[in-house]
Amino acid sequence: MKKSNNLKTLCRLAVLTFVGAPIGSALATDGYFSHGYGMKAKGMGGASVATAQDAFAGANNPASAVWAGNRLEGGVDIFMPKRGMSRTASGLGPVNVDSGANTFLVPELGYNKIINDSLAVGVTVFGNGGMNTEYAGGQLNCGAGPNTANVLCGSGKLGVDLMQLIVAPTVAYKFSEQHSIGVSPLLVYQKFKVDGLQAFTLMSSDSSKLSNNGYSTSTGVGVRLGYFGKLSEAVNIGASYSPKTKMGKFGDYAGLFAGGGGFDIPENYALGVSVQATSALLVAMDYQRINYSKVPSIGNPSTNQAFLGTANGPGFGWRDISVWKLGAQWQATPQLALRTGVNISQNPVQSENVTFNILAPGVVTSHFTLGATYALSPSTELTVAYMQAPKRSVTGSSLFNTLSGPGAGGNETIYMSQRSLGVQFGQKF
Repeated sequence: MKKSNNLKTLCRLAVLTFVGAPIGSALATDGYFSHGYGMKAKGMGGASVATAQDAFAGANNPASAVWAGNRLEGGVDIFMPKRGMSRTASGLGPVNVDSGANTFLVPELGYNKIINDSLAVGVTVFGNGGMNTEYAGGQLNCGAGPNTANVLCGSGKLGVDLMQLIVAPTVAYKFSEQHSIGVSPLLVYQKFKVDGLQAFTLMSSDSSKLSNNGYSTSTGVGVRLGYFGKLSEAVNIGASYSPKTKMGKFGDYAGLFAGGGGFDIPENYALGVSVQATSALLVAMDYQRINYSKVPSIGNPSTNQAFLGTANGPGFGWRDISVWKLGAQWQATPQLALRTGVNISQNPVQSENVTFNILAPGVVTSHFTLGATYALSPSTELTVAYMQAPKRSVTGSSLFNTLSGPGAGGNETIYMSQRSLGVQFGQKF
């Protein structure tokens, strides 16, 4: 009966996660990857590759599942970004606009089951996002009259919305007393829309598939591989790797994204170590690498001399980034664990690509976190996590200096800051 109730609870949480996922599309921390997955990791700056504290192995390190125990976790983050742009220009005129839509719910779900001493299975449901902006129209005169154009000289509102939902079934195998490996197939669904890019019609290989076509969807299958090792009673190490996930194309935006609407998920990997410094203090550190530049629609420079939508067409110009995550957990009482952490990443956006990234100003680089878990009973717990990312900006020469003449766009600045507050309920069984 207990197993049946757990499965019923899992199904209910899965339904809620899938229903809620479309509103969780504004996650933008380490580029457009979250700073962490699972509230315990989020409270520790995202450090998680060499820990096994929850059921989010499919997002962090599949090999950790065999050490995590029987667990079920469901949570939601309230994500609150502030982003915007400004321009100083003699031609188009100065403008300073903040993006609307500043509060989002980002759900997560994890389930882990120990089959025997050497084998565990589970599933993680999580999301990525970050290319989300919503600028009101009517700020500029781009030839059709005062206050008729948005900040990129299109008509109506300007903005994008990207969501990636990932379901990661997980199998982990302990091949010795101290070491395990794991694998998580990544079943990916993503959707995207953009409005207000009419000014780029002459730059597109297919102007009918450039802008204002509503949501376009695609699916794909990837994989995450993991290793977890216990070097001693106090020291764990871990590693995870996910090659580039080939996604179906956004057909409705084949005239925007390079390769006829391609938008793959970039290759990424992570290495981690955790140290039980004392009986009460755990310290963990991860290094992560995200290779954005290998995905043409993300990595191609926006200055490429080719039509939008072609293989070498302009993209967002994001570079590969390294991310360092450091976290600490203190077991203050048998019922209460307190956490803190810091997450420092490189900025994927360079100044020469600032105009395209008005749509996706994923420029924050520092994240500071706090968290706590309180045991409600021997088998249930409540976890909270808070993140603050201070404002960061990038300034560069506007693309309109090339498109509309010297000085038309002047310099542009994009900026973003973030806060998030998450809560997660966990059950051991």
